[in-house]
Amino acid sequence: MTMSSAELISVSRNFGKFKALEDVSLSVPPGKVTCLIGPSGSGKSTLLRCINFLEPYDSGEVRIDGELIGYQSPGGPLMPQVKLRNMRRKIGMVFQQFNLWPHMTTLGNVAEALVQVRGLSQKEAKAQAMAALAKVGLADKTENYPGRLSGGQQQRVAIARSLAMQPKLMLFDEPTSALDPELVGEVLQVMKTLASEGMTMVVVTHEMGFASRVADQVAFMVSGKIAAVGVPDKILKNPAEPRLQQFLSSYHERNDI
Repeated sequence: MTMSSAELISVSRNFGKFKALEDVSLSVPPGKVTCLIGPSGSGKSTLLRCINFLEPYDSGEVRIDGELIGYQSPGGPLMPQVKLRNMRRKIGMVFQQFNLWPHMTTLGNVAEALVQVRGLSQKEAKAQAMAALAKVGLADKTENYPGRLSGGQQQRVAIARSLAMQPKLMLFDEPTSALDPELVGEVLQVMKTLASEGMTMVVVTHEMGFASRVADQVAFMVSGKIAAVGVPDKILKNPAEPRLQQFLSSYHERNDI
């Protein structure tokens, strides 16, 4: 299955006088992993949400496979909701919080959208959901309710829910930040598997080891701008940008404690 690409061209997003994104340009190649790093409040999550138009951008362009998302033309009116929904179907998103329905089993949480959004039969949805849960290592937890799962397992269910929709682009917004340290590895392992299979991924993360080993490119953000972008060796091991050097230095100091 061909994976999607994403392109941000001079994208800006303001909240009142606060510039969350300022003239941001970034290419996300198909089948590659892009990691976004930077201090809190630097615009990483806003950028991620602009890609699938969960956050409307004020100027610039966001294109998925070359097609503008959110607007009918650059600076023009909003695109029809039906077209936006169709474009979003190829984009999966995993948030910091798991957002699972507590009254549904693991299988139900994954299958529900396949019935309601994709219009699959219960039998088809169940089969597709089972396959997605097996992919994240939870084939034996289909009848468990979220309250009986660990945080890492719940996040893997959330990933399975997105995968079941068969996206061509996956967005991850700090998917391990709400987890206890010992549960982080199981979620990152699922993401590494997806990366090895050629899924296009944009990952907001503070897991520098993951970014170093898995990313094809790393973008460092500060104050709503991309201050540096390149391969992991260049950005994480040989940073030339002073602000990036400072960020990585403080990060290593925090994690040496």
